[in-house]
Amino acid sequence: MEENKRQKQVGKLVMEELSSIFQKEGMNIVDGGMVSISKVMITPDLLEARVYLSFFQVKDVPALLHKIKERSWEWRKLLGQQVKNQLRRVPDLAFFSDDTLDHVFKMDELFKKIKKDRESQDPAAE
Repeated sequence: MEENKRQKQVGKLVMEELSSIFQKEGMNIVDGGMVSISKVMITPDLLEARVYLSFFQVKDVPALLHKIKERSWEWRKLLGQQVKNQLRRVPDLAFFSDDTLDHVFKMDELFKKIKKDRESQDPAAE
């Protein structure tokens, strides 16, 4: 379903503020890997924010995601302090792993393999 204008505005606000909070709390760089907020989807009633996290070179993604989910009440409290003058109610936060980056790397590897196979079959057709 398409988001309405208010959902997009609230989603953008939540994304910006949570990114700032993650940086302040040191959650953007963990165990030599990076964590970033790739997307925030807000429900039509504006009561829940689905936060999609992108992990880059993180060794144990499920464990880190679990750690972030355990502290969701803390993230919501910090978010509330940041947006108290802009939102009546701070949305509940639900965290999910965004595996888009993994798909990009897989597709890139497939394209490289296809190109390599074509070059090995017909070296004159470049």
